Amino acid sequence: MAVGLRAHWEDAVDLDAHPPPFDRNPSAWNQRVPIAILAAAATVIAAYMALFQVGLIDSVWDPVFGDGSEKVLESPAAKALDAVLRVPDSAFGAFGYLSEVILSLVGSTRRWQFRPWMVLLFGLDVIPLGIVSAILVVVQGVVVGSWCFPCLVTAAISLGLVFLAYDEVWACLKYLARVWRRVDGDRKKFWEVFWGRASREAWDVSLGE
Repeated sequence: MAVGLRAHWEDAVDLDAHPPPFDRNPSAWNQRVPIAILAAAATVIAAYMALFQVGLIDSVWDPVFGDGSEKVLESPAAKALDAVLRVPDSAFGAFGYLSEVILSLVGSTRRWQFRPWMVLLFGLDVIPLGIVSAILVVVQGVVVGSWCFPCLVTAAISLGLVFLAYDEVWACLKYLARVWRRVDGDRKKFWEVFWGRASREAWDVSLGE
């Protein structure tokens, strides 16, 4: 029965369905590929700064603030953060952006319903990194007294990623809220849906109440 329902659920459905409240599919490739491209660009920039922080290159190219980038990356604030993270903060950021590339590309175009855990993991990756990047930019100007052009670029990309990713995460959360109401608070059924198991109740509310 479960196998048959899963076949109906994943093989015989419209993978481009539009979940409420959107008039588009937030899991569509034209939504997710730009995220992957931007995250990949941020990965390269962050990895470049990490090379400087670990001493593999002698300087950082900054066409706007000159040696400002080097001052920021070698500042006491950056070193304190490195001590907490146990790796250079730029390297940590590069790993974070790389995970965003991967998470943006896995799953079908209806993963907001079929793989809620994947979408929420993606959101937990994108949103905190965007907030942290914005905070670090403020720290650059207020605490360090210098600015870092590559840091500003990655921060702008991070905030852009939050903007691009929020609709898929929101659609998934709205879907899970409908499931919770339909199963009347049955945690077992809810968690089965969260982890991607086929459910008649979930199917009935996938595109609305």
